[in-house]
Amino acid sequence: MSRKSSVKVTIVGEEYTIRSDEPAEHTRAVAKYVDETIRGVMNAGATVESHKAAILAALQITDELFKARDGREELGDRMRGISSELRRLLPPGKRGI
Repeated sequence: MSRKSSVKVTIVGEEYTIRSDEPAEHTRAVAKYVDETIRGVMNAGATVESHKAAILAALQITDELFKARDGREELGDRMRGISSELRRLLPPGKRGI
């Protein structure tokens, strides 16, 4: 079982203590990314209220996640196709299952 660590981070000027199983460096990097995304939304002039900017940033980050998942699935499909093609080129005794 992993040991949870507590890390203090600052997001849009507010300090938070985050408990996580992840290494502190990872938690800091995630918080930095969230902070930068919210600030980017705020600097784009879309909104000045931090809670609305946080929601728009969450939508942006979620969009990135969904696109990355789609890309991963597409890559997996392509790799399976290539594997099947290569398997056909191998001698029968080397093809495996």
